[in-house]
Amino acid sequence: MPAADSRRRILLTGFDPFDQDAVNPSWEVARALDGEAIGDGAVVQALRLPCVFGEAAARLDEALAQAPAPALVVALGLAGGRAEISPERVAINVDDARIPDNAGGQPVDAAVVEGGPAAYFSTLPIKAIVRALREHGVPAAVSNTAGTFVCNHLFYALMHRLATRPALTGTRGGFVHLPALPAQSAQRPGLPSMALATQVEGVRLLLRTALDVQGSDLRESGGALH
Repeated sequence: MPAADSRRRILLTGFDPFDQDAVNPSWEVARALDGEAIGDGAVVQALRLPCVFGEAAARLDEALAQAPAPALVVALGLAGGRAEISPERVAINVDDARIPDNAGGQPVDAAVVEGGPAAYFSTLPIKAIVRALREHGVPAAVSNTAGTFVCNHLFYALMHRLATRPALTGTRGGFVHLPALPAQSAQRPGLPSMALATQVEGVRLLLRTALDVQGSDLRESGGALH
């Protein structure tokens, strides 16, 4: 992974495959956009993370410490069963793993950050992102739960760092879940999927929207009954 240059940096992370999958769309999308200029010339820096509690956050720390500080950090993950690109609204301070991570770890009812707040909200314009994706024909929806596995762990760790480290005061960030790829659906009939090219275009548009929308997010419904 090459270091970012002096232009504005967008840190875009994706995970290793997990739970017997041979591929993870989050990394496939991130690496497809690596080095690409977005909007006014901000450059994407892709980072592959292990699907491991603790280690994923440590690798994130290394990338956040590089200069210049990123203007934007977007972490991507797989949400098997979802049919839409899903910007997450909130990260919660709990690790509660239904399955082991890639190192065999399976924390239960553990804090992501001891003594940290119960939750953090994304600082991405999640509703503007959803509208932009839908207007361009990409299925998208706000999600109100990032789960309690490594995705939420990383999301909370990211937002805690953005909230508490002075060097990252101007950095915005959040987490986005992606659907499975068609190859994964072929192995699990009935599993919703989205083509890689559509996911790449959707995340490209997501990043551009996040850079463009500097003020308040849209005020329109993105809630759920359950």
